[in-house]
Amino acid sequence: MKKLFGTDGVRGVANIPPMTVETAIQLGRAAAYIFKSSSKRRHRIVIGKDTRLSGYMLENALVAGICSMGVDVLLVGPLPTPGIANITSSMRADAGVVISASHNPFQDNGIKFFSADGFKLPDQIELKIEKLLESNKIDSLRPTASEVGKAFRIDDAAGRYIVFLKNTFPQDMDLSGLKIVLDCANGAAYKVAPAVFEELGAEVIPLGVKPNGTNINAGCGSLYPAVISEAVKNHQADIGIALDGDADRVIVCDEFGNEVDGDHIMAICATDMLRRKILKKKTLVATVMSNMGLDIAIRSAGGKVVKTGVGDRYVVEEMRRGGYNLGGEQSGHMIFLDHNTTGDGILSALQLLAVMRREGKPLSELSGVMISLPQVLCNTRVREKRDIMAIPEVAASIQDVESKLGSDGRVLIRYSGTEPLLRVMIEGQDTYKITTWANEICDLVKKHIGER
Repeated sequence: MKKLFGTDGVRGVANIPPMTVETAIQLGRAAAYIFKSSSKRRHRIVIGKDTRLSGYMLENALVAGICSMGVDVLLVGPLPTPGIANITSSMRADAGVVISASHNPFQDNGIKFFSADGFKLPDQIELKIEKLLESNKIDSLRPTASEVGKAFRIDDAAGRYIVFLKNTFPQDMDLSGLKIVLDCANGAAYKVAPAVFEELGAEVIPLGVKPNGTNINAGCGSLYPAVISEAVKNHQADIGIALDGDADRVIVCDEFGNEVDGDHIMAICATDMLRRKILKKKTLVATVMSNMGLDIAIRSAGGKVVKTGVGDRYVVEEMRRGGYNLGGEQSGHMIFLDHNTTGDGILSALQLLAVMRREGKPLSELSGVMISLPQVLCNTRVREKRDIMAIPEVAASIQDVESKLGSDGRVLIRYSGTEPLLRVMIEGQDTYKITTWANEICDLVKKHIGER
């Protein structure tokens, strides 16, 4: 079992273990050791970040650790997580590092790694890094003189990524005549996202593009879709697009301000790809959190849905294993594997806009391809992550709800991989009933293992 890495890298409150300068230095040293091949050439690792204040501190610590192992660093500054994956593979670097806590508040931060091909590390490599930190095996390995690494700044990284994104949009189309409300969450996409949509011809109303180190995700971005909803109505825009802090996820709203989540975006794009016969094996990969309505929509269009555990890395692993090219999560992580190796909010929005252009239909009409079953999610902060079914009172409540739902719904209980939270999700036909049941289960969890 991993102790340091969660479902998306190492994460925590900045300057408190494990998210400290000391840990960052050690992570940098361990990563440099693992990704350094036996060849005599100079090795390089890309480092990018979002706009959090603590990013400067952790960036310098990682640089020190990596350079101390004789590996060079390529610094790209604030750039979306998928942009760093893209730069890592396109520049033939040995690995990439992202300093970001994604949608979390500014006081949190995280460190996650990409391998040379731009994919997130598998569990076994993260375990290998943890073991190196525990064993002190590399403490005595200290290159000297000209063997020490050095750092370079890649000034055109944002421009490279903008060009890449524009090239994923059909060459025979543009966005002229479209008015887009774009919320960048005061995060990593605050420069590149407006440029992409504007250069493709859209009129862009930008929001969340003034980061100050502490306002990332603060009442803006994909966690607060009501912001773009209101702005779309006020500006009479065609679509609202909201990214999270590191821009690897996207939530949109239609021209009436109605939210369109990741499940609906996947339904729209997957059915379009089925019609054009480019959805590989007629299969969409989603997680167990996706609404049952998505399965129904894809089956109706002649395809099928394969489910994975929660986390875009597990979606990508299943896509690679099965040879599929589209997958994602209800939360807005979507992977178009024909274009990029990880979730990409801007790229996903472009693929959705391409369907709107191709079909000549507004988003409100396209989103009707899927009808969601009522779904409620209840989060409870916990002091420990015990086996929930080992708590008799909680287990009995869950089993009772499952028997009442029968085949018309489901209960999904899971711990967050990045926060001390237990998530209770219930899906069914009656919103009042499932809300009541979800709250009852959460209250029991709070009683037994809730945060004090």
